[in-house]
Amino acid sequence: MAEPRVPGGRESELELACGEVIDTHDDLHMGIRQFDCACGSTHAVVVGAHPLARFVPEFLEEILVETIEPADDHEEFTMAHLMGVVIEEFPEKVAFADASEDGAVGFSMAWVTDFDARRLHEIVVELIVELMEHAVSHAEDDEMAAEFESQMLEFDIGVFVDQYRAQRNFEDEHDSAV
Repeated sequence: MAEPRVPGGRESELELACGEVIDTHDDLHMGIRQFDCACGSTHAVVVGAHPLARFVPEFLEEILVETIEPADDHEEFTMAHLMGVVIEEFPEKVAFADASEDGAVGFSMAWVTDFDARRLHEIVVELIVELMEHAVSHAEDDEMAAEFESQMLEFDIGVFVDQYRAQRNFEDEHDSAV
């Protein structure tokens, strides 16, 4: 028998890494970036509709989309791919909900991490830098690789994340420049 508000009786419960269970219909929505859990921690939330610019400037989002060719059916690099990289690094710290066939929510995919939104932001930037380092290492241009390495030695991820989050005004559910 189908459950109310859940077309086809689809499951709306999601067990988080902390062991708590949330309802994807009641606890998640497209504007949420993190929430305070009953376990006492704050968990970051990402939905598939969030742009990559949630974590990096638009110019870098464009570069990632243009240069990374996904190995799946998607034509371009998306938030799903980025969160897949996070899951590869932290498989026990990310819960995933596929709501692609659930018309009762406004998103098709959602990830809830054991990290708060700021820490997830740092992790994502670290992983993007690693992707970039890997790409530069295959460019067969030693001068470019040395220049990139030099710039990365001066790049402070924590400072970048603080400045980017302040500029983008991530204190509420709206992802917009201040």
